[in-house]
Amino acid sequence: MDYFSRMSDHGHEQVVFCHDKAVNLKAIIAIHSTILGPALGGCRMWPYKSEAEALEDVLRLSRGMTFKNAAAGLNIGGGKAVIIGDPAQGKSEALFRSFGQFVQSLNGRYITAEDVGTSVEDMQYIRMQTKHVAGLPKSEGGSGDPSPATARGVFEGIKACVQHLLKDDNLEGLTVAVQGTGNVGLKLCELLSEAGARLIITDIFKTKADRVAETFKARTVSPDEIYGVDADIFAPCAMGAIVNADTIPRMRFKIIAGSANNQLEDEERDITVLREKGILYAPDYIINAGGVINVYYEITNNYHEAGVDLKVRKIGDTLTRIFEIAQNQAIATTAAANVLAEKRIQEISGIHRKFIPA
Repeated sequence: MDYFSRMSDHGHEQVVFCHDKAVNLKAIIAIHSTILGPALGGCRMWPYKSEAEALEDVLRLSRGMTFKNAAAGLNIGGGKAVIIGDPAQGKSEALFRSFGQFVQSLNGRYITAEDVGTSVEDMQYIRMQTKHVAGLPKSEGGSGDPSPATARGVFEGIKACVQHLLKDDNLEGLTVAVQGTGNVGLKLCELLSEAGARLIITDIFKTKADRVAETFKARTVSPDEIYGVDADIFAPCAMGAIVNADTIPRMRFKIIAGSANNQLEDEERDITVLREKGILYAPDYIINAGGVINVYYEITNNYHEAGVDLKVRKIGDTLTRIFEIAQNQAIATTAAANVLAEKRIQEISGIHRKFIPA
């Protein structure tokens, strides 16, 4: 693989490969952009099939963080890290402390946090080696688990989508198919249920899906069945690339709006087909920004729960702006989201150039 070409394709500044044989650490840190500030993005732990797959994931995720942070109006750049390993069996204090040393070696260019496969407790181990970590427990001055903020943002985003299509954001009686019942998916199910929505749930861990379904009087289906269920809204809250050439033909949803990153396997191809089918797509890095907003206020030492909640609830307003841009310019919602993010990055980049000494 031509690594520099892959970096160039995505516009990355830096990619760091981290290896510590003694603790079985294999990790990749990708810094996409520091134009708006230090690169912030979570650390994901996942049993990737290959190192090439892990690299592709971290490149896409870190680029998405740049756009997510920019569109959310945060003064922070975009980055991401992945640890290659099974989070159910491969975790250890030594592994995360070793990873923390690699984060520290970047001298603040990258700030890590919780993500898929990692937890608040894992961040505590990383904190033993570096101060460049967020999502710490509230007992240690952190903001705790960012999942509730992510779920709240997705919920507000779903309401914005419904308002755009139906001119009414009332969710009562609508059916939502939720893929993934982890921390975000679980909280989202709670919010949707309280709003009167009917739920169809799936998870790769059937017992987890069954427990959640019992709590919210929902129906469960197998992971592969979720794409073809009769529902108004599809909320993917697990892994990415699940909206693709195989799954889209089976979809009858009016809206796709969920917390998963990089939901489109091939953005240009898949968004084109979704538009042809009349499915409204909420760009993932816009609707799932609640967690990073929560973390951002922690690292700026300006954390206030009510203020964070107010900012997260504005995700719906941001999506409404994106839908308006898409309509006015006759472009896809993904392209409209990029317009919004790139405009801010370009403006701040110009300010930086202006004040850099000759």
